[in-house]
Amino acid sequence: MHIHGGCHCGNIVFDLAWPESLPIPARACTCAFCRKHAAVWTANPGASLEVHIKDASRVSRHAFETRTADFHVCSICGVVPVCTSDIDGHRYAVVNVRSFEGDVPVTDPVSVSFDGEGQGDRLARRAKNWIGTVSFHGA
Repeated sequence: MHIHGGCHCGNIVFDLAWPESLPIPARACTCAFCRKHAAVWTANPGASLEVHIKDASRVSRHAFETRTADFHVCSICGVVPVCTSDIDGHRYAVVNVRSFEGDVPVTDPVSVSFDGEGQGDRLARRAKNWIGTVSFHGA
């Protein structure tokens, strides 16, 4: 299944090739950043993601605590459609289901907390579960 999405103003857009049946599973991280941005994430290691950025100077990357993930924030409209993590020279990503275009069936979000997770465990989880085929254009 092909899913198009992006920020509100179109500065950050993505095309997601989703390999499995629907609905798409969603999880709501309980950290303050995700809660305050109302972000609900999904990933599938068999998916592929292509991100296009119109004006890279208008995208900020927010990294906190372990500095192992970058939330790509559009500085024009404030939407956070994508989060990436570079692990051993490979880029992984999750996408915000609330930035999908059109009517894409998504499950009710499951709340998750990663408090107390060690950095090694966190990176291993991402490498196993996040989207592993990621390309950026215009970044």
